[in-house]
Amino acid sequence: MHTDTNKDIYKPEAKEIARLAKAIAHPARISILKILLRKDCICKDIVEELPLAQSTVSQHLKALKKADLIIGEINPPTVCYRLNRVKWKQASQLLNSWFLECC
Repeated sequence: MHTDTNKDIYKPEAKEIARLAKAIAHPARISILKILLRKDCICKDIVEELPLAQSTVSQHLKALKKADLIIGEINPPTVCYRLNRVKWKQASQLLNSWFLECC
């Protein structure tokens, strides 16, 4: 019997779908991604659009950056965040193909 702790039983595609789903599995992160689809922003700009504290927005930005869905470019004294369009396209294709498999 296999358990979830045996990560080798899962195909790379399944692991990537799970990783992406985890990264976007919060309404704040969806909202941040929607903002970044429209324009590049600094954290302060995102805070002005969302009813969240700056520290909370920063935590969500960190999770999205870790998933490689966004890029943070340092431009002292701020960081400009933008969508990683290459990764976004790959994620979109992967998720779309998986959804289409189901129906």
